[in-house]
Amino acid sequence: MSKFNIKPKNYKAFTTRNIDTIPQFEALPSEIHDAIQIVSRVMPFRANNYVIDELIDWSNPEGDPIFKLIFPQKGMMGVEDYDALAAKFAAGEPEAALQAAARDIQLKMNPHPAGQMELNVPKCDHGQSINGIQHKYKETVLFFPTQGQVCHAYCTYCFRWAQFVGVDDLKFACGDPQALVDYLEAHPEVTNVLFTGGDPMIMTSRILRRYVEPILEKRPGNVRSIRFGTKVLAYWPYRFLTDKDADDLMGLFDEIVAAGFHLAVMSHFSHPRELETDAVQAAISRILSTGANIRCQAPLIRHINDDPEVWRIMWEKQVALGAIPYYMFVERDTGPKEYFSVPLVEAYRIFTEAYSRVSGLARTVRGPSMSATPGKVLVDGIAEVGGEKVMALKFIQARNPDWVNKLFFAEYDEKAVWLDGLKPAFGEGRFFFERQG
Repeated sequence: MSKFNIKPKNYKAFTTRNIDTIPQFEALPSEIHDAIQIVSRVMPFRANNYVIDELIDWSNPEGDPIFKLIFPQKGMMGVEDYDALAAKFAAGEPEAALQAAARDIQLKMNPHPAGQMELNVPKCDHGQSINGIQHKYKETVLFFPTQGQVCHAYCTYCFRWAQFVGVDDLKFACGDPQALVDYLEAHPEVTNVLFTGGDPMIMTSRILRRYVEPILEKRPGNVRSIRFGTKVLAYWPYRFLTDKDADDLMGLFDEIVAAGFHLAVMSHFSHPRELETDAVQAAISRILSTGANIRCQAPLIRHINDDPEVWRIMWEKQVALGAIPYYMFVERDTGPKEYFSVPLVEAYRIFTEAYSRVSGLARTVRGPSMSATPGKVLVDGIAEVGGEKVMALKFIQARNPDWVNKLFFAEYDEKAVWLDGLKPAFGEGRFFFERQG
């Protein structure tokens, strides 16, 4: 860390309540101000002084990918919904009326895609859902610690936006570490736990320890790996450097590794710019010094990173810093998906062009991958079979383990953006996994 000479930085959050105190924001045209104020009633907005001061190019904010990544845009809402909410806003209707109108729009935006609420949440012996735990794939359990269901800043594309809009019925959260340990002991097929959110790295190390230490001490079931899903490296790297409990957090990482667990920081980087500052590079170096590894993933997002050269630069930079390119995801079918979605055929082209420009060291990455209801579906190729142009698809993870690594084919479709927009090839009425349930 010393070679970077990182100075401490005090965190300051910006939300809709104090957005007008951002000096650079004040210089934007009034129509952009209004659009952000309106759309942020529906899609959550949160930024901080590091993102504002060091990641956004304020000389051209409307063309800047990080600006679009953080600040809600007018195009993220349907025209009819936007106009209706804008009219209420302009008429000075009370806050309760604006919130009610926003809630109606949110509920139409598929807040929990891919069966997260209906299919992923396990039940206890009495049939009651265990809120705050998801168990979709047999080896992996996701845990949502109550104190980690916020982020240092919000991505406008986030598929977990429903965690942040203040509706308890849409939120995953569990504040009981023992519930996690009990579940792991009862499910010996689980080999790894993913702490997610929100962002578990927003918790103090003292609170994080309450969730992690029981796993280290009791070694429930067959758990061998602990993962933290986080955007903190991109949005607040000082968490690992100069925050008041950064040393204790790194001490916890040391303890996890020393206890014989594999520790993986699942870091979300959406654009190469997030990897350019001294602070993020120092934070990566410090995490790696504990024996943890960093695996990098992000969705392919129109307006932000839908360019193979962006991905090439990002993957090569990650490798140079010692991190591992892991996934290129397809933007999920939730929230403002019409604004962000890239057709699957185009996603495959972007991935392939970027993949072909990097060495084997960066070809650890997989994609484009859809985290769909039946599992993670890879767009594996485009081919002609028996005179028919088809899309080759493959499960790289699945609810049914027998489907993993199994190829299947869809009709070639240049417009489809998600699995449910594809039709089976060769005259089949349904895909094999639909027939098998």
